[in-house]
Amino acid sequence: MPQTEADAALSALLHPRSVAVVGASDDPSRIGGRPIAAMLERGFGGRIFPVNPKRPSIQGLPAFAGVADLPETPDAAIIAVPPAAAEAALQDLAERGTRAAILFTAGFAEMGAEGAAAQARLVAIARRRGMRLLGPNSLGLLNTANGFYGTFTSSLERGYPVPGPIGIASQSGAYGMHLFSMARDLGMGLSCSITTGNEADLTVGDFIAWMAQDPNTEVIAAYSEGIRDGDRFLAALELARRNRKPVVIMKVGRSALGRAAAQSHTASLAGDDAVTDAVLGEFGVVRARTTEELLDIARLATRKIYPVGNTLGVLTVSGGAGVLVSDAADAAGLPMPPMPEAAQAALHRDLPFCAPQNPVDCTAQVLNDLTLVGRFGEALLGEGGYRSALLFFTHAGGAPSITPRLREQLRTLRSRYPDRLMVLCVLADPPQIRQFEDDGFAVFADPSRAVAAIHAMGRFGEAFAAGPVQAPTPGPLLEWPDATPSEAEAKRLLASGGIVAAPERACASAEEAAAAAASLGFPVVLKILSRDILHKSEIGGVLLGVPDAAAVRDGFELLMHRAAEAAPAARLEGVLVAKQLSGGVECILGVHRDPVFGPVALFGLGGIFVEVLRDVALRRCPFGEAEAEAMIRSIRGAPLLQGARGRPPADIPALARMLSRLSLLAHAAGPRLASIDLNPVFAMPAGEGAFAADAVIEIAKDAP
Repeated sequence: MPQTEADAALSALLHPRSVAVVGASDDPSRIGGRPIAAMLERGFGGRIFPVNPKRPSIQGLPAFAGVADLPETPDAAIIAVPPAAAEAALQDLAERGTRAAILFTAGFAEMGAEGAAAQARLVAIARRRGMRLLGPNSLGLLNTANGFYGTFTSSLERGYPVPGPIGIASQSGAYGMHLFSMARDLGMGLSCSITTGNEADLTVGDFIAWMAQDPNTEVIAAYSEGIRDGDRFLAALELARRNRKPVVIMKVGRSALGRAAAQSHTASLAGDDAVTDAVLGEFGVVRARTTEELLDIARLATRKIYPVGNTLGVLTVSGGAGVLVSDAADAAGLPMPPMPEAAQAALHRDLPFCAPQNPVDCTAQVLNDLTLVGRFGEALLGEGGYRSALLFFTHAGGAPSITPRLREQLRTLRSRYPDRLMVLCVLADPPQIRQFEDDGFAVFADPSRAVAAIHAMGRFGEAFAAGPVQAPTPGPLLEWPDATPSEAEAKRLLASGGIVAAPERACASAEEAAAAAASLGFPVVLKILSRDILHKSEIGGVLLGVPDAAAVRDGFELLMHRAAEAAPAARLEGVLVAKQLSGGVECILGVHRDPVFGPVALFGLGGIFVEVLRDVALRRCPFGEAEAEAMIRSIRGAPLLQGARGRPPADIPALARMLSRLSLLAHAAGPRLASIDLNPVFAMPAGEGAFAADAVIEIAKDAP
């Protein structure tokens, strides 16, 4: 039973007992005729009410002149009329009490400001009556469970899908149906396929949430150009994880060109791609790079084996294939530990010319003795203990003289280890492939694609096992300024939130600066102090290693002169004198407000590691110290913090505390905070702390 009004409306949309088709056509090849023809052909169990004032009947069904003439209030409606008529039709349906509507009609927000205003009127009409909208500019949806085909896709002319456990949600209509068509042609069982179009109301996230609760959907595949409502989207991902429903998504808009195309196509905000990667990873969602990869992962996920601590064992008849698989696994980060020494020795005794390490190459000798498959497979899974197995038999597996005996060996292996993920690489005719799949094996032709899919199953398994992260204790509510503060003000503010800076003094004169330097201890750092000059190094506003009082006085005058020349309108407060730290590792910590997901924290090593290598970790705020430490240890340069090449290990716990506190402050600040940059932060040797040497806080100009 539906638990909320939103659930009830989506149930009405996907499981309607009755549906009105406004703009119905007697021609089954026209947009207004295709859904009626499909529903009639597939035996839709509900009532269909064609609405067309020019015809008494449509495709053998009684037609009605208008919505007011319908014999009952339909649960759902399909609107297939031009934009000028769509608004009136929606108004009529809302007044009748229809729960949900699919708008095929295009020409709204994707066309510019005028279209966006018209789209906003549609939403206002629907919300006044508690109605939900799919679209506009949507290709519709289909639900194989009840034969509801509320779509005008021409793909159905080539066939209908086999009912099954995979659900598809796509923002793009044409590409969503491209995914649907490929899945159908591959024989993948589908529960539903939904295209959301402009997402004036309902989004891909809403349908991920619906599929996460749908008993007919076990695997969720999605295509997105831009995430319109970050909170609803994340709630949907968490619901899917909690219900152990794997989500694989193709999120496009990685490049600047791609983001521009997404904006013009569906009036979407694509957001920052690196942030999207980090957020999807947080919820255990796998991001597919290609359509083939998305379908590969969805297909393998229907086996419902999601290994925790995934490792790959490979049994092959080809040494070359073993090398290929090893390369693919290494690139993906999928561990392939070697077989135990004792197991290798036993395999050598069984077949002296085998290669038993992992990959385990039992050679073409299996053509003479197929029992080798069982013996070597037993060693691989029993003694090797791999959570996943890739079994490469190439064309030999599809040879009629071999297939029956190979199946017998493999079935025994499958029955012995039902909890292991087993994938075959064979080239065979479709009937043979179906036999292998019926025996419990996923079948791939390309071993590299198989490796990518196997790796994804492990990522799902880790996410399901981890569960939701415990929310950290909220951070303090600070009094954020109305405008961007100076560096000294920024550090004072952050210090009240527990973020420690290097010892320093703000000085308004050269003599004051010399006295401050003497008390701090030489050498010192001098920095121009002005809330109007945030990026000081760009104007020569930073002096390092200032050795004595005389140099401090000269440096004070030099910085004031440079600032006056480079930024004559800037308000100069003087110079910041700071103790110069040494012996630590330079890092960068920061937060910026993502337009979709809110504040996102960044960690990386300073210098070229950020500017050139872009070796950083990102995470949505807020998070605790354990998550912060995991971020720190995840970057490629982490060994430099852990004591590589004889360096003392850095105080990683102190760094993690600072990073976590930064995330808590940013989350509590709300939308008025645009960004915080702490660069550099010195991670001192273990036990000596971490100190921010520079701090920039930017307040959003349009913040409430």
